[in-house]
Amino acid sequence: MTDHSHHHDHRYSSASEADDPNRAEPQQLPEAAASSHPHDAHGQGHHAQDDHAVHTHGQHAGHSTAMFKDRFWQTLALSVPVVYFSPMFGHLVGYMPPEFPGSLWIPPVLGTVIYVYGGMPFLKGGLNELKSRQPGMMLLISMAITVAFAASWVTTLGLGNFELDFWWELALLVAIMLLGHWIEMRSLGSAQGALDALAALLPDEAERVTDTGVQTVPVFELKTGDVVLVRSGARMPADGTIVDGQAEFDESMITGESKTVLRSLGDPVVAGTVATDNTVRVTVTAIGDHTALAGIRRLVAEAQASSSKTQALADRAAAFLFYFATIAGVITFIAWALLGSLPDAVTRSVTVLVIACPHALGLAIPLVIAISTEQAATAGVLIKNRIALERMRTVDIVLFDKTGTLTKGEPELKETAAVEDTSPEELLALAAAVESDSEHPVARAIVRAAHSKGLEVQQAKGFTSMTGRGVRATVNGRSVQVGGPALLRELGLTEPASLTASTHEWMERGAAVLHVIDDDRIVGAVSLEDAIRPESRQAVAALQSRGIKVAMITGDATQVAKTVGEELNIDELFAEVMPADKDKKVAELQRRGLKVAMVGDGVNDSPALARAEVGIAIGAGTDVAMESAGVILAGNDPRAVLSMVDLSRASYTKMWQNLVWATGYNAIAVPLAAGVLAFAGIVLSPAAGAVLMSISTIVVALNAQLLRRVKLNPAQVR
Repeated sequence: MTDHSHHHDHRYSSASEADDPNRAEPQQLPEAAASSHPHDAHGQGHHAQDDHAVHTHGQHAGHSTAMFKDRFWQTLALSVPVVYFSPMFGHLVGYMPPEFPGSLWIPPVLGTVIYVYGGMPFLKGGLNELKSRQPGMMLLISMAITVAFAASWVTTLGLGNFELDFWWELALLVAIMLLGHWIEMRSLGSAQGALDALAALLPDEAERVTDTGVQTVPVFELKTGDVVLVRSGARMPADGTIVDGQAEFDESMITGESKTVLRSLGDPVVAGTVATDNTVRVTVTAIGDHTALAGIRRLVAEAQASSSKTQALADRAAAFLFYFATIAGVITFIAWALLGSLPDAVTRSVTVLVIACPHALGLAIPLVIAISTEQAATAGVLIKNRIALERMRTVDIVLFDKTGTLTKGEPELKETAAVEDTSPEELLALAAAVESDSEHPVARAIVRAAHSKGLEVQQAKGFTSMTGRGVRATVNGRSVQVGGPALLRELGLTEPASLTASTHEWMERGAAVLHVIDDDRIVGAVSLEDAIRPESRQAVAALQSRGIKVAMITGDATQVAKTVGEELNIDELFAEVMPADKDKKVAELQRRGLKVAMVGDGVNDSPALARAEVGIAIGAGTDVAMESAGVILAGNDPRAVLSMVDLSRASYTKMWQNLVWATGYNAIAVPLAAGVLAFAGIVLSPAAGAVLMSISTIVVALNAQLLRRVKLNPAQVR
């Protein structure tokens, strides 16, 4: 029996891209893109809620969640006696702190420990900001606690008769600051957590197939080339290729698509996915940090670390607030000192410095970004470049590459036409019988159509493929052939008049036409077209309802493009475009003043993806190594583009809400802290200032969490 994987490659004259030889299979992650810890297969992700995630950028460079957490609890424990033994607090609440030898030294001694231990992250951060001449939040906090610390010691030592006992406020201030930062780090960390949870899905052990049988080994012992047994219901321990068996795989953790996918001999499968119904044997192709899952996590980490325009805005606002707070603090101090009240001068200026900490501002953007990136990743939308997500809300037109994006990129049987004495069902059953031994996409489409209609397909004998012309087999003792125009020419046959009207109409539409010949007599014809994805109609309509135009670009003949364009109600068509010229069409749209998002398979349209404002590679599965696209849709559903538009708009709104809240709050609170309304009896203590500042931070954090309510499941798109 011949190998019929490419049986009748060129047997039909259609301009369809379905069999474009340039369409490569998505390749696996290149080794270079992966880091150098092959044994970290499992260790990479067991900290879904890990407190030890260390941040590598921004004001928390080198800080871990655990560090803030530990320091917060310890500082809080030390703060209790400081507050309790503070005469000022006792006076406020109305009790007398107990007195015994040395009791007066409890607040200053513990207060100093709190300043040094609890305040260390802020003091170090402030020093770094000074060194890099980028004053910001850490420097403001450092200034506030240092002023309070110095003033308190001056009072404790009885220098100059000042009533500046700030120990309890210093203690609460540092504790509240540590709490705020701990919450912030946890929020940022939890966004990573979803992906770490994915990695934690990897099994600890794998069943390796050896000459003697099956042995259970730890995952990190697997090597490329090993064959592993994956039982029904088990997770793939590594990336690989199926060498025996077939199973429906649940790949939702990678693609975000809930439907299981049939994977059989020779198909790639990915670490972390589940074989739902059968046992398969798989040859390992990538392990540990080289797997697609590790690549996705790396991608998301990079996206969360890459800075964005809005973040730059927040940084500028933080620097502005630093100068604003410092100047306000100095003016407050001078004004109150001139009014003859030095304790008030120190109290007010410390409160101003505390309240003006752009704390909420520091959290406003990173948290929105972290949550939106995580939300997207769990919906199978991988954002490589954050600017792409920010730009998505401004896009005027989405340009879809037709094949494999709006259409399935594989032929589907559309229509049949039979001569008088043959029914369409008989015709289809006959064609399917001949084709059933072939692996060619066209053959599979014909057989699939026959099975879906419940037709009985008979066994054919003596199958042969006639390259470029068609196939031949014996059915019920009769020689039956199926092929395109080249076969008719070779056999010297002319099409019966009863079929001509149908076949002409099909060809006009750009469909591929195959004739069925039974013992040298044409008994009918079938048409095959690139099947339109059912989701495409929804995707196009939903984009248009959001005020975004939809265009389609294809290498197909104009007629084929028109058929698809009319069926999907597309605004603009570009047909017969060579892969190399796709980016010129993007540039043409941009010259008309439109902002373009290009959606392609990332195989032959890299330049166009790179040129568009937003490049989206669709159906990339686990191929995260695509350089040209800013966004990768793991699944094939074009509606995922809408999740991006919605997420982009929602996250932009949240960023602005947070920025306005954080800066507006400061603009109102600082004058209050400075004592502008002191004449009316309205004054803020430093502790009240710290609480207010923390509340503002919590408001920002909660507001960002509302992003989780944005529905990103493509199936729910309206």
